[in-house]
Amino acid sequence: MGILKNLIKNLNQFLSVNSIIEACCAYVLIVTAVYWVSEAVPLGAAALVPAFLYPLFGVLKSSEVAAEYCKDTTLLLMGVICLAASIEKWNLHKRIALRMVMIAGAKPGMLVLGFMCCTVFLSMWLSNTSTTAMVMPIAEAVLQQLISTGVADTQEDSETVEATEDGCLSGMTSPSLPAVNKTNGNTTNKPPLMIPLIHKEAGSMKTPSNQEYKHSDIPEPKKEKESKNSRYPTKRDHMICKCLSLSITYAATIGGLITITGTSTNLIFAEQFNNRYPDAKVINFGTWFIFSFPIAIIMLLLTWVWLHFLFLGCNFRETCSLSKKRKTRREMLSERKIHEEYIKLGPISYPEVVTGVFFILMTLLWFTREPGFVPGWTSLFEKKGYRTDATVSVLLGFLLFLIPARRPFSRAPRTPAGDSSAERDPDPMAPMITWKDFQNLMPWEIVILVGGGYALAAGCKVSGLSVWIGRQLEPMSGLPPWMVTLLACLLVSAVTEFASNPATLTVFLPILSALSETLQINPLHTLIPATMCVSFGVMLPVGNPPNAIVFSYGHVQISDMVKAGFGVNLIGVLVVMLAIMTWGVPLFNLTEYPDWAIARNFTGSL
Repeated sequence: MGILKNLIKNLNQFLSVNSIIEACCAYVLIVTAVYWVSEAVPLGAAALVPAFLYPLFGVLKSSEVAAEYCKDTTLLLMGVICLAASIEKWNLHKRIALRMVMIAGAKPGMLVLGFMCCTVFLSMWLSNTSTTAMVMPIAEAVLQQLISTGVADTQEDSETVEATEDGCLSGMTSPSLPAVNKTNGNTTNKPPLMIPLIHKEAGSMKTPSNQEYKHSDIPEPKKEKESKNSRYPTKRDHMICKCLSLSITYAATIGGLITITGTSTNLIFAEQFNNRYPDAKVINFGTWFIFSFPIAIIMLLLTWVWLHFLFLGCNFRETCSLSKKRKTRREMLSERKIHEEYIKLGPISYPEVVTGVFFILMTLLWFTREPGFVPGWTSLFEKKGYRTDATVSVLLGFLLFLIPARRPFSRAPRTPAGDSSAERDPDPMAPMITWKDFQNLMPWEIVILVGGGYALAAGCKVSGLSVWIGRQLEPMSGLPPWMVTLLACLLVSAVTEFASNPATLTVFLPILSALSETLQINPLHTLIPATMCVSFGVMLPVGNPPNAIVFSYGHVQISDMVKAGFGVNLIGVLVVMLAIMTWGVPLFNLTEYPDWAIARNFTGSL
């Protein structure tokens, strides 16, 4: 204990803080940040450091720290996870993904764009990791068909087949595709949707590249190998695999920006902002969506163009043609494969309909709670300020535990579509989801991590450390607001390449808030861009879980991720800066220093 006191004393002298409490708080902040960045212990475990150090140092009472670990956003996340569990249990996400890809077509450029669109849409509501883990096997099945049934640059591939509008796929027989069990690699007779090409054994990547698929009516074209030991018929095939794989992880990141619940960093920002500025009623589901949706659309298109240029070249007319009258053999086979996977799902089921209705209802209630330009449905209640987005989320999530999964007056319960191994539940009143379904998806580590960030912010506020940090940043007062925002975006996007996104944002939010208050600029001018740019850790496999998932399939190398990710990172920073300097100004009134920030400065100085 004496060594610890000497450390605090030395830290106090080094930082020149006014009180020992500020030094203690700074010590806790530094220790937690080091654990987060180094990941010496799990992120959730590191987030518990303030829970025992703050009471020991006399910064906060134990009961006060504990209250910071469960906030409104925790309930919001729990309700969303209930809906996500229902979506995944009844395979609604697979139906949406396959339908959108079928609409896009099998041309390489349009196929990539179709996968990106469906990934962005799903990532708005599901976590980025879950979305990538779901979409990538679907893409892998298409890529396996691409590798095994044709060559991009041979004479046979350039031959076209006249296709009618209604029956170009009906007369072709299906190749036999043995399913591979991802757990043990054994071949089974079950035809699941997820057909992974790569699995991990003792840390090595193994691919069943020696599998051959015979066609009864379509001759196998003569393949020109990219190299002697390559698993890809041609270099162009390899480029298509790289482009499609990377597009999915980038699209998942872009989709997570659109909604408050799209990614954990958005939730961290919303709760920390509302905690620090309780009088600011500007951040809700509607305002965030209005600001971020154009960003996502612009980023989606520019990222698609960048990946197309990098891996497929500049011939957009050849790879993105929407004509359905002339198709190559490879395109027809790819379309047939996607169509077969969709047919496996069967007709839309009653649980899928219920889940879709709940999905639409939750979105509408979020949008119309306090839209801003018209009175929301909360104005119907006498007491104001009691109902939040979490109220809607938890209510609908709770109903999913009550509503039976069997259609009323039906004779037999319905199992999840495409899951032939699932046992039929004999209970006629079995609910849409069970507690086990919810528990399998609930990210408790993220909940504790977010709570640790709230605890750190509360300690900084009570001890006065945040005020001290603001005073140290006064030399930057000569910079214009856009320059401060740009520096913040570049800094967090660089740090998040090597540290986890939630940990990076949790460390930087209090610093940027204090900086904004010191410079007398609207805190949203720096906090919102920093929150979005912290998601742009896309250059390395360790940048975020979706990157690691895509990298594990073996189509891309680190050099490919760095090269493509640098362009996506640059696109993201520029688009976010464009947004905050244009439509973000009237939306959040960024030209004025708001009253709620002035009130916070006044109460913080008391």
